[in-house]
Amino acid sequence: MTALFYFQPVIEFSRFTLPNGLRVLVHTDDSTPMAALNVLYLVGSRDESPDRTGLAHLFEHLMFGGSAHIPDFDTPLQLAGGENNAFTNNDITNFYITLPTNNLEVAFWLESDRMLRLNFNKKVLSVQRKVVVEEFKETCLNEPYGDYLHHLSEMAYQRHPYQWPTIGKKPEHIAETRLDEIEDFFYKHYRPNNAILVVTGNVQEAEVKKLAEKWFGDIPSGDIPQRQLSPEPPQSQLRRRLVEAKVPGDAIFLAFHSPGRMDPAYYASELLADILGNGRSSRLYRKLVKEMELFTNVEAYLTSTIDPGLLIVEGRPTPGTSLDQARAAIWQELDTLKTEGVTDVEVARLRHKAESALIFSEMSILNKGINLAFFEALGEPELINREAALYSQVTAADLQQLAHEMLREENCSELCYRALPQLEEEE
Repeated sequence: MTALFYFQPVIEFSRFTLPNGLRVLVHTDDSTPMAALNVLYLVGSRDESPDRTGLAHLFEHLMFGGSAHIPDFDTPLQLAGGENNAFTNNDITNFYITLPTNNLEVAFWLESDRMLRLNFNKKVLSVQRKVVVEEFKETCLNEPYGDYLHHLSEMAYQRHPYQWPTIGKKPEHIAETRLDEIEDFFYKHYRPNNAILVVTGNVQEAEVKKLAEKWFGDIPSGDIPQRQLSPEPPQSQLRRRLVEAKVPGDAIFLAFHSPGRMDPAYYASELLADILGNGRSSRLYRKLVKEMELFTNVEAYLTSTIDPGLLIVEGRPTPGTSLDQARAAIWQELDTLKTEGVTDVEVARLRHKAESALIFSEMSILNKGINLAFFEALGEPELINREAALYSQVTAADLQQLAHEMLREENCSELCYRALPQLEEEE
């Protein structure tokens, strides 16, 4: 089979490192008047203590609460015509700014100041703790099925710190965080030698190097803790948990250990998840929702973590379908995939879809900056130009073999929600 795209547009970039360890990458795109500045810190929930989780996510909020010389982050950026945001996951924390190129130095000023030192005070900490605790309550405790990832992570990981989600194990871990813990976490992780700076857009390397040296060059490096994480041992038996809760209906989640981000099988695992449950044309949706009408919705996706992650299948059975029936129907489809495999036409369609999404996403200077930073964090920035080819190399035989390896009961953690009867409100 031949791939739909015979070449992937090459994203050219240059790279240099400051004496304090800050890695800097530059990609020039003169088709836009804009620039994007992206700062990735190699810290995520995996770097937290089991008895004080959620700190990386809390820092995503604290980093906007004022820094050494800038009490208000957003106002000067807005005056410069810029926008910003951030995200945190198990492995990294990422901050980004887009703005007109002629105001690029404003972004360097803002990001360098909060890398230098945050505004550590009890008032800022108190405000952001309350924000994060409320977010925890709203998204995890008060949202139906909102704690599903807490259960699955705890079940699937017995040793690795992926055993709690990014938001943390419980809100008390954030509510009880002390100011001295915050300062200690900051100086251990938010240092130039634990960060990657990427600038993309209508910029030149010489200009970026000059600004990087001016604004980041004097920030001292830190003593970064080495990530010596215990690998998760292979799962040897099915793990099951039933949660009875006030939810709209029953639900079932199956989590299978899957390849990590740098595993050669990662791209096959992405396509395998797509085949199973990405959209209305996926196998599980067509069979279980459209044909058998056993589910109102079913989907599959990867957690896509750097270390081995999870392929999660989740579904909402229709009223009248028992959890046993739902479970059996999902496993029937998984077994069919393992025994019958997939067709070359099916694989080609999915590869082309993945390649197309990849190439169109990289038309954005911001996405290119985020991706370059992530691949640099993995140690292979050149991977940004090889991903389409890696998708195109996945075969039907690869997918069937991976399905045999992954989609096994002993490699599965099963979480079921059983809806408690809803009492009618008194008139």
